[in-house]
Amino acid sequence: MRYQFILFFIFALTLHINAQQSNYDKIWSDSSLNSRINENIEKYRKSDAIIEVKDKDGNPVSNASIEVHQKTHEFLFGSNIFVLGQLSKAELNQKYESAFTNLFNFATLPFYWRGLEPQEGKPRFEEDSERIWRRPPPDQLLKWCKSHYITAKGHALMYNRNEQMPDWTNENDPEVFLKQAEKHMAEIADRYRDDIVIWDVVNEERYRTRNPETGHKVPDDYLVWCFRVAGSLFPENVKLIYNDDTQNHLNPDEFAGYINRIIDEGLRIDGMGLQFHLFSLDARDKFLEGSIYPPDQLLNAYDQLEKIGLPLYITEITVPSAGENGAVIQAEIIEDLYRLWFSIKNMAGITYWNLGDGTAYGGKDTTTEGMGGENKAMAGLLDETMNPKPAYQVLDKLINDEWKTKASLKSNREGKANFRGFYGRYEIKIISDGKTQVCEINLGKGEKKPFVLTFE
Repeated sequence: MRYQFILFFIFALTLHINAQQSNYDKIWSDSSLNSRINENIEKYRKSDAIIEVKDKDGNPVSNASIEVHQKTHEFLFGSNIFVLGQLSKAELNQKYESAFTNLFNFATLPFYWRGLEPQEGKPRFEEDSERIWRRPPPDQLLKWCKSHYITAKGHALMYNRNEQMPDWTNENDPEVFLKQAEKHMAEIADRYRDDIVIWDVVNEERYRTRNPETGHKVPDDYLVWCFRVAGSLFPENVKLIYNDDTQNHLNPDEFAGYINRIIDEGLRIDGMGLQFHLFSLDARDKFLEGSIYPPDQLLNAYDQLEKIGLPLYITEITVPSAGENGAVIQAEIIEDLYRLWFSIKNMAGITYWNLGDGTAYGGKDTTTEGMGGENKAMAGLLDETMNPKPAYQVLDKLINDEWKTKASLKSNREGKANFRGFYGRYEIKIISDGKTQVCEINLGKGEKKPFVLTFE
């Protein structure tokens, strides 16, 4: 009898999983949805370009062979680098770095106050600072980003959760705390204003306002106050973003309200950040069923937020791979979501959260000991040995193949050749009369003039 029950349970579970997958495939394979996604990627992520080849005397070079090869994206694809150099073996660290640089041009650096300044007056900026898991010193991370031409983002100037605050900060006196916070932000700005060009100024205000006991006591205008201070500390070329949690996809009006509160005060805000975490298998299953975050709901939210007129960023992504056939399911979800997000007009960047399994919040090392729930979901794009999962391979195909432009052209009698390509930096190889010359161009939004290249 027990054996029969087990077989029945397995059969029922299989039917349930198959039903979920069938419903998911039906929702995400909808022809009108995919037509919209493909058309918008073509419309918003690419542009026509003209290459004009001239000799040193200004004469057109006709019938030249032109090889167009996109090297980098203008669009920001990223992940956090909270465990850079912190894995248990040199081989794991090297694999982690190689996987990161192969895929991403954007990195989120940790500036959680508790880990940055555990002792008052002794911030851990320098490379040789004491090791704290998932909190490497910013100087070390920034140096690595510069050496690999990766745009660095600071996360976050202020995150008012008691668990993320140093013990020495004042939890119950708003006046004292704001003085401490202003000093904290000023020290960060003094050190990094010229090198880190994107910041989450405030993180997860929605949760704090609903659960005030989880954060330090602050005035009602705390969000506005943070942006006022940040705007006074950072130059205009530094983007100041408000970042909030996944629930705001359900209620974009509320999220827009936070943004408009800052705008109405006449303060600078340069972007809107939304997280997208499916922390558990239960959340993933509901997503597969279409009961949470179906594509029409996501698209409606982004259409509504577009009216504000600010760039939008997906700032933190978690999709589990645990469970039966989990790695394949994870890859399918990630491919669909990235295609949808890449098609959104005002989307400027997409950041996956934890690159490798065992590196999420709550885990102290790369073993199973001490891991939190997020690690149990096995949401990394790499497994614990830092080898690519199907989800990583899917993104590699999208970012480095499907969404990168290559073309072979011939210049006409006027020395011109046309192509349509994704925004980014290009290597242009020109071959004429047995000679070869390599140039670079940057195809950006709004680029109208021909790229005039001199062939010598």
